[in-house]
Amino acid sequence: MGAVALAAGVAYAVLGLVKLATFRATTFDLVIVDQAVRNYAGLRPPYIPVRGMFGDRGMDYVQLADHFSPLYAVLAPFYWIHDAPGTLIVAQAALFAAAIPFVWLFTRRVLGTWPAYLVCVAYALSWPVAQAVAFDVHEAMFVPVLTAIMIERYHAGRMLPAFLAMTALLLVKEDMGLMVIGAGACLIALGDRWRGVLSALLGLGAVLLVRGLTISVFGGDAKDYWAYGHLGDDLPGAVLGILRDPLAAVLLAFSEEAKVDTLLLMVWPTLLLCLLSPLSLAALPHVLVRMLADRPQWWQADFHYSAFTVVILLCAGVDGLSRLLRLIRRPGDRSLKLAWAAGACVVALTLVPRFALDQLYHPGFYTEPKAAAAAEAVAKVPSGVIVEAANSVGPALTSRTTVLLWSATSHGAPWVVADTSRWEFPFGSPEQQLAAVGELEARGYVRVFERDGYVVLRRD
Repeated sequence: MGAVALAAGVAYAVLGLVKLATFRATTFDLVIVDQAVRNYAGLRPPYIPVRGMFGDRGMDYVQLADHFSPLYAVLAPFYWIHDAPGTLIVAQAALFAAAIPFVWLFTRRVLGTWPAYLVCVAYALSWPVAQAVAFDVHEAMFVPVLTAIMIERYHAGRMLPAFLAMTALLLVKEDMGLMVIGAGACLIALGDRWRGVLSALLGLGAVLLVRGLTISVFGGDAKDYWAYGHLGDDLPGAVLGILRDPLAAVLLAFSEEAKVDTLLLMVWPTLLLCLLSPLSLAALPHVLVRMLADRPQWWQADFHYSAFTVVILLCAGVDGLSRLLRLIRRPGDRSLKLAWAAGACVVALTLVPRFALDQLYHPGFYTEPKAAAAAEAVAKVPSGVIVEAANSVGPALTSRTTVLLWSATSHGAPWVVADTSRWEFPFGSPEQQLAAVGELEARGYVRVFERDGYVVLRRD
């Protein structure tokens, strides 16, 4: 189990660090998190000027106003050792791998030792984790280990650490109260009614408090990430809309091919047996919120969103098999337990080529033709300045400058690092990027470097 966790952590770290070194990490979101954690490490509020200026909220915009993720503060001590975004990538890799011992303990108790090893391999290779570690860093890094602790410790009868882990989920992101509500529903279904009701009320209270008050207190707007205008103008309106026509809401969750694909990909790694377990209720609210949104990136399997629920569904598959064996009166059948665990492992293996871990065994992943030019462009920018940087360049500058995202709207920074040869968020095309460089020159910026599409400009 330790070897599996170590190998997984190394693989995840390599994937992220190679993307960082070859200028394939991004300002949105790696620099955002880096700025927050660096400020925590300096015992300052978690200012994220890159996000604040992009949203016209100012340089002193705090991360807690964007997403309520105070748990990022626990990463600050690592910046006292090494102050760089690579530290976040390694920490994220370690956190994703840290779920493995708890998944192993839970599975061994339910199915036995050898199935536990196979299930841990299935988690380590799982596509939701692969996609998460391949796309910068996100608050999702905390959720697998916390949900694994919550499930395993509760199953072991250790209520205090289980409920501490559940409470810690509320510090990960503003919508984690939904997961706590789901955990409460799971406990009620398991017969632990009073703990279930208290958990559901805790989750509901957290959602209402954070979205209704806390984010606005820190200077944010809860509507920034409101993606349910088709259901209602706000949370109460959306709830009423769903209650008025629940069938339409259910059908909406399956209304796009991408939604159906993602849902199938979430349950297929357990050979659908997660659907037999009450544990799946813990994941249900979070999954429904994704599928009911009007933002396609939330539905798709390409990003990190499925990593929030991967451990819950995998453990639900373990529990679902146990329940199925009891139903068919073969609870002690070791061969069936081993066969299912092997099947889950094989499914994870077959999905590897489709997702991000596939890059690790392709030599081309470790090289980037434009990396040398990007490094030379970055070296032209002096330390301690404010720089508007292309999305793929910001992570290389954030350790020694204040990075803002280069966009069509200039913020008047004294330095700009642009990329005109390939598409960079938030532009629509390289042609727009080239035009933006021309506009900067018309305003008095001077080119001090140009190579392979990278352009460094200084304001006179």
